[in-house]
Amino acid sequence: MPPGFTGPDFVKLFEAQVLSRQADLAARRLGASGRGFYSIGSSGHEGNVALSAATRITDPVLPHYRSGAFFVHRARRAGVTDPVRDILLGVVAAATDPISGGRHKVFGSAVANIVPQTSTIASQLPRAVGLAFALERADRLGVACPWPSDAVVLCGFGDASANHSTATGAINAAVHTAHLGVPVPVLFVCEDNGIGISVPTPPDWIEHAYGRRPGLRWFAADGCDLRDAVAGALAAVDWVRAHRRPAFLHLRTVRLFGHAGSDVESAYRDTAAIEAGLARDPVTATARLLITAGIRTPRELLDHYDRLAEQVAATADEVCDEPKLATADEVLAPLAPDPPDDEAPRRNLRVPVTAGLSPAPRPAADEPRATTEAEDKADSAPPQTLAQAINHTLADLLARDPDVLVFGEDIARKGGVYGVTRGLRKRFGPRRVFDTLLDEQSILGTALGAGLAGFVPIPEIQYLAYVHNALDQLRGEAATLSFFSAGRYRNPMVVRIAGYAYQRGFGGHFHNDNSVAALRDIPGVMVASPARPDDAAAALRTCVAAARADGRVCVFLEPIALYHTRDLYEPDDGQWAAADAETVSAPIGRARVYGEGTDLTIVAFANTVPMSLRVARRLARRGIGARVLDLRWLAPLPYADLIRHAAATGRVLVADETRRSGGVSESVCAALVDAGFTGTLARVTSADSFVPLGPAAATVLLSEADIEAAADRSLFPGRA
Repeated sequence: MPPGFTGPDFVKLFEAQVLSRQADLAARRLGASGRGFYSIGSSGHEGNVALSAATRITDPVLPHYRSGAFFVHRARRAGVTDPVRDILLGVVAAATDPISGGRHKVFGSAVANIVPQTSTIASQLPRAVGLAFALERADRLGVACPWPSDAVVLCGFGDASANHSTATGAINAAVHTAHLGVPVPVLFVCEDNGIGISVPTPPDWIEHAYGRRPGLRWFAADGCDLRDAVAGALAAVDWVRAHRRPAFLHLRTVRLFGHAGSDVESAYRDTAAIEAGLARDPVTATARLLITAGIRTPRELLDHYDRLAEQVAATADEVCDEPKLATADEVLAPLAPDPPDDEAPRRNLRVPVTAGLSPAPRPAADEPRATTEAEDKADSAPPQTLAQAINHTLADLLARDPDVLVFGEDIARKGGVYGVTRGLRKRFGPRRVFDTLLDEQSILGTALGAGLAGFVPIPEIQYLAYVHNALDQLRGEAATLSFFSAGRYRNPMVVRIAGYAYQRGFGGHFHNDNSVAALRDIPGVMVASPARPDDAAAALRTCVAAARADGRVCVFLEPIALYHTRDLYEPDDGQWAAADAETVSAPIGRARVYGEGTDLTIVAFANTVPMSLRVARRLARRGIGARVLDLRWLAPLPYADLIRHAAATGRVLVADETRRSGGVSESVCAALVDAGFTGTLARVTSADSFVPLGPAAATVLLSEADIEAAADRSLFPGRA
């Protein structure tokens, strides 16, 4: 036996292997009888129980989706009395499933420090790297972290996933970060069963790809030989714990019974390959080990196996009677739905709330403006641009809250491409404000891990177009964690993204992007899009408060073209710069209205707000009263404000700088129709096009002239 292990220890490991195998067989029976649902089995991977034996309970784990034996053993060590019951509650989608509450079958446990993962290919690796990065940083900064600073982060995945760009990027980020001298105590465990669904992995590929990688310590073990697996896992975990650097454990396994419950393996594998896998069955191998070592007799093992099988079968029958999620409200509960309007300030934790906002543009009496109660105080503060307001607010947050981190491409030394984060690194130091790799998956993964470790991360994505490279980190990881753990795990974060179009003398479709549909489509994700400096400051504070209080995932879309804008109506009028009054609030899902016109409501956001205000000014000079409603929030939309101001005029024009297909105006119009609005409703948008370089951009982007022409059509439908 490996040092420190006894015969009874190995009997417990064998029990976990058997219980995992029986859970797989029970899941297949439940599925075949229509009482259970799709699940991926762990059969052939039971050697991963060695990873539980080699780690501490306080080592956080982001498991492989075939981690059944590991889960059973780790959960038992953490005091869970019947982990197989927990697995099978997930299989039948029972509301009493202690991790996901019936939303998905996952391996996860708060008490066992197992962060639940779905079967998305390698998507958890960037988070694992981020968590490893954050552990000692939390200790040094005095941030309360659920795990000790000497913990090792364990991350499991398969041989097919090892080829995914997410895996290669995450491993590269770990090695690169460690190369800089930053601790990254993560152990990547590749459970190599030699096949990805139906596509074989060359037997030497994983070692060829990772075995000689500089900066990545290599370990290998046979997952079908429990003694070798435990020895290999111990060596790998101990090395990472001592050196605080990334390592790679290649655990050779087999896959038995196909990829998943619905998979017919004989359709793509010949009989010889299937039989070769059965010959390496790790459960049988462990039984043989216990017999040859004289720890148990064959009869004792067979009797024990039969008792465990009967126990699991009985549990499978019992869980079928457990209640299921029965209402949409029950399903949606972990997504932290937004509160009713009268409760909105409660969500803005640590944000002083007033009824008003700092000063709006100062037009003449007949021009639209926002009403406010904070004008007198804010008027005494120096006016700021959008970029300055965001910079000032980030500085305030960093100074006030030690758990806030700000990071991204070029944001530290350079201060950001547009200077938005200038001076923050010098003031708060490289532990709080730092540059990252030019890899959006790694940036968001760092945020995901840091959020788990107790931070409120504020990562920056340099341009809106770049977030699409890593969207699954928001959709598949960030947004789902609370959902699939019934709120037991959260990853608070505020993702700042420089976006939209209208930059002059710069651009092309990567720097002028107006596609936001994918962000608005993710359940539970808040999307703020302020146009004015004071709104940006207030909304950023609100997002950070929601992240901290409710674990919310927030996207903060900043219109690049307005970063340094000071004027609104005339050159040097200074009416778009505004003071940042810290008493100002931007409640979630609340809009801002300019003017009280009764003829037309122009619904706008981001760049189209000042555009629409200028249009409304020209309409006012013609005797037409228009109000401009700045949405400020794209998710959730400010439904109540939208409906109220639509009803006030009976005519609505949505000025949408995003694309006609999949743009924001579609949801605005749908919301009004759903609410029974019967007035005149129209929208004007940018074209369904990428944004070209140079003057050609004006041919596809929404213009003020387009908005004014559309307003005339709404007001005077009989005119040509």
